[in-house]
Amino acid sequence: MRLRLGLAALIATVLSGPAVARAAGGETGAVAIVDGTPIPSDVLDAAIQGQLMELRMREDQLRRGALEELIATVLVQREAEARGLSADELTRIEITDKAQVSPEEARSFYEANRARFGTTTEAEAIPQIVEGLGRQRQRERRAALAQELSAKYPVEVLLEPFRVAVDTGEAPLRGRPDAPVTIVEFSDFQCPFCVRARPAVNRVRQVYGDDVRFAFRHFPLSFHDQAPKAGEAVACAGEQGKFWEMHDRLWESAGQLQPADLKEHAAAVGLDAGAFAQCLDSSRNAAVVERDTEAGARLGVSGTPAFFINGRPLTGAQPFEAFAQVIEEELALARRATTEVATAP
Repeated sequence: MRLRLGLAALIATVLSGPAVARAAGGETGAVAIVDGTPIPSDVLDAAIQGQLMELRMREDQLRRGALEELIATVLVQREAEARGLSADELTRIEITDKAQVSPEEARSFYEANRARFGTTTEAEAIPQIVEGLGRQRQRERRAALAQELSAKYPVEVLLEPFRVAVDTGEAPLRGRPDAPVTIVEFSDFQCPFCVRARPAVNRVRQVYGDDVRFAFRHFPLSFHDQAPKAGEAVACAGEQGKFWEMHDRLWESAGQLQPADLKEHAAAVGLDAGAFAQCLDSSRNAAVVERDTEAGARLGVSGTPAFFINGRPLTGAQPFEAFAQVIEEELALARRATTEVATAP
């Protein structure tokens, strides 16, 4: 419904434009003219901004993945030449042979995941497991080998990462204001994947400390009926200076999001119960949640959690390592920029 209303507003903007603009036709950069009324190209782009953003994110993922594979190929070739081997021989020694899956490992995997195999017998499943786990291990081993070789053969990645301008708006901030890395999270307190992301997010805070600051923005999914009110609840807590305390409490109490639960959580974090109840019952922060959701949609957010690390998108319940890779790259860029400023004539 939000997207339909957004498109309706854009159409209304077109139709309400001055008559001279409607008559100007091509001078406005129109992509269509309906009975003398031009539809400008920027209005067309705005109507599909979210979808375009998703496509650009996917394009960036594909380009970076392909580049990593090409870099690994060159590194393997260099190392093979240094050892007097062919690239295929080195691949066999360092990747294929080290990624073997034994029948015993396959049987253990089958026993641990028996429900996933349904009526497939162990004898039928073992070859599938050996092949599937083998491919996975080879990918992991190839990535590890590339990482090892990059210390021996310098690699400079010149491909600029995809970024979007993410406004923190009036979002609550946690961390040093001038931290070199800012992570903006769009999340839903009823989302199980958002809960699953907490250990990685908490570890980022522990490992990187003052180098990273966080901003939280609401993005309740349409099929999570308790999420909007939960978002209002943390906003109400923010009015009393305890946004992050309530934020943490809701993640720790996953599933307890009924209005009565929210009021109990408010008491647990030391809020004025009466003021909180009045705020929550009035729904006065519904506009805050809606504003954040619309901002997320414009950025291409379609699911949660969605993170933007200095504007670089990272979606889903990613492991700590996925965060660390991007953060380390951003910190290296910040250090390089500082050095360039310091050494400038």
